[in-house]
Order: sequence, then C-alpha cells, then structure tokens
Amino acid sequence: MKKLLLDIYYVWINELKVVFKDEAVILLFFIVPMAYPVLYSFIYNNETAHEVKVVMVDDSNSSLSREFKRKVDATADVNIIGYATDMEEAREALRRKEAYGIMYIPRDFSKKIHTQQQTSVSVYADMSSLLFYKAMLLSATEVSLDMGADIRVAEMGGGSQEQDATTRQTVESEWVTLYNPQNGFASFLVPAILILIIQQTLLLGICTIIGTHNDQKRFTIASHTAKGRKVNAVKLTMGKAFCYASLYMVICVWVLRVVPYLFKFPQIGDPLTIAAFLMPFLLSATFFAMTLSYFCSQREFGMLLFVFTSVIFIFMSGISWPWTSIPDPLKAIAYIIPSTPGIHGFVKINTMGATLPDVWPEYITLWIETGIYCITATLMYRWWIQNYDPEYKGMLRKRSISK
Repeated sequence: MKKLLLDIYYVWINELKVVFKDEAVILLFFIVPMAYPVLYSFIYNNETAHEVKVVMVDDSNSSLSREFKRKVDATADVNIIGYATDMEEAREALRRKEAYGIMYIPRDFSKKIHTQQQTSVSVYADMSSLLFYKAMLLSATEVSLDMGADIRVAEMGGGSQEQDATTRQTVESEWVTLYNPQNGFASFLVPAILILIIQQTLLLGICTIIGTHNDQKRFTIASHTAKGRKVNAVKLTMGKAFCYASLYMVICVWVLRVVPYLFKFPQIGDPLTIAAFLMPFLLSATFFAMTLSYFCSQREFGMLLFVFTSVIFIFMSGISWPWTSIPDPLKAIAYIIPSTPGIHGFVKINTMGATLPDVWPEYITLWIETGIYCITATLMYRWWIQNYDPEYKGMLRKRSISK
C-alpha cells in the first residue's frame, strides 16, 4: 500500500510540473476559470431590464387598443418610444437599434373582445439579450390579465364594490419568488453555468496535455520506466486525476464562492455540504475528461472537438429548458455527463439550502460515474500507450527476447 501511494504521489508531482510548464494549459486551467465566471456575472449583473425601448404597431386603433398601449407604457419594464404604421417600419427601427422590441395589436383586437372571443397581442424581441424578451413578455402578460379582469367586471353588470372586487379576483393570490427574491436572470442561470465552466475547462486543459504528448511523441509509461519507476496505467491515471482535481479544489473556491459573493447571488447552502458534494463531481468530471482526451491526436483538437458541447450540455442539464419537458431518453443521456447531476445538486444545495440527503440521488450518481470513468480512463490510457508509444513497444520486445 505504501508503494502504491508513493507511486501515485510521484505521478501527481510530475503531472504538476507538466501543467505549469505549458502556457496553454495554464490559460485553460487557471485564467479561463478565473475570468469566465466574472464575465458571465458582469453581463447579467443588472439581473432585470427596465424601460426596454419598444415600437408599437396598432392595426386596431380602437379605444381598447389605446388602453392596452397606455397600460403597457406605464409598466416599469417597457418604454414605448414610438408607433409604426406597419411591421416593416417597426423592423427597420430594430435594425437601427432605436428599439429592442415590437408589440403588434391585430386589426380584430377590439372586435374579438366585444364578441367574447380570445384575441392576442404579438411580442417580438431583439434576442441580443434574453432580458429584453422577459421584460416585454411579462409586461404584456400582466396588462392583458388586468384588462381581462376589467372586462369580466363590465360583463357581469354593475354590482357593489365588493362584488366587483370578487369578480376581478375570484381567488386571492400573492406572488412569492422562492430562492430568487429579485427574480433575476443571473441568479437563476449563472450558478449552473459555473459548474459547466469547471467541467469544460477541465476537459479542454486535459485534452491539450494529451494532444501535446501526441505531438511530441512523449508518452508517460516509457519515460517513467526509463527513470527506474514501474508505474502502470492504473497508477498513472489515479495520479494524474488527483493532480487535476486538487488544482480545481482551489479554483472552485473562486468560481463557486467568491464570484457569487461579489455579485450577490443567492448563497444559502452550507459550505461543508457543498464541499462534500463537489468531491465526487470533480473526480467524475476529471475521469470523464481524461477518457475523452485520448481522442485528441493533436494539441488543438480539444478546442475543435469539445467547445461546442458546452451549449448542448447546458440545454440538456434542464436549466435553460424545463427538466420535466425533456424526453426520458434524453434525460438518460444527460445523466451520463457529470455536469448534469452536478448542476442539479449544486443548485439545490447552494440556492435552495438543501442538505446532502436531499441530493442523495445526484450524489450517488456522481460517485458511480467516478468509478465508471476511472475504469474507462485507465483502459483508454492503456490502449493509447499500446498503440502510439514506440518506446513501450520496444520495451515489450526486449522483455520477450530476454525471456
């Protein structure tokens, strides 16, 4: 056991030297995880958008449409800067960046209301920021609900003030925002992105290391054996993984604690619970990255093969798209990726104040993935050495001849 631990420690120290000698790896392991969380948090730092500039197209030109426009303009989130005669004129205002959205009231707006039919108002938003769309949609929805209540009161006939109030709101309700008091976009999305940043930078950094080994024909088993160390693929995989995971333990403090604190994101989880949950996540993400890295035959291949997966992984995690609306086969595929249970568990602990037993399914899943990806990373390492290391093949031939 002592020799096993010493060999793993030996690989750990040697891999640290490899990391700190490579500028690209330093960039991906340290600079990017330090900068990206700040960048994303700064972009959505305002959390909500107010006074979004909107152009109104009113084909109805009725008293009801004018009331709708007046109430929308009175909301805090929308500012109607002008009126267009048709949609083409309104689109031109968007192209010139004079406005960030269009609201279109159809010609039959008033007619349908008076004939007790459902009508609609179309909302078009400049998607350079999702906050514009959110502000416009919520304002239009709130005004339509308010006008609908007024129309119900008018249809019921003139009753007492109490009867009218009951008609307007049959069921008393109160809007309570759980775990996101400011109803902000950043507080909802950024914590999930932070977990994905950790996994993706790990993946790209390890891919760069393996691609560099391939470029330079530098393979670890042969070089360690030449130094008198008999280090097999299992010890190499464990030593390298502990090296990467230990570095990211420090990085996680900045990414998951300091940055949310600086930007005042919700943080009600117990730090010790978060640390216990992050342990299997870091190990599973590391072994997952090591497994995929052996497909990188050149230094730059990691950027080409895996950068685009960030968008796929965030959608499949159930954050940007409701988890309940994702088909079961896609859920099963999503849970193969460590970031999916990592995001679910971290958001529950950090933002909702869950305890470790509350995220037990995600916690166990990450430990299972750690074991599986440790095996696959070891097998991929062995395959990589046997097929690409000429010195290793020469050593095998010498052993066979000596026997």
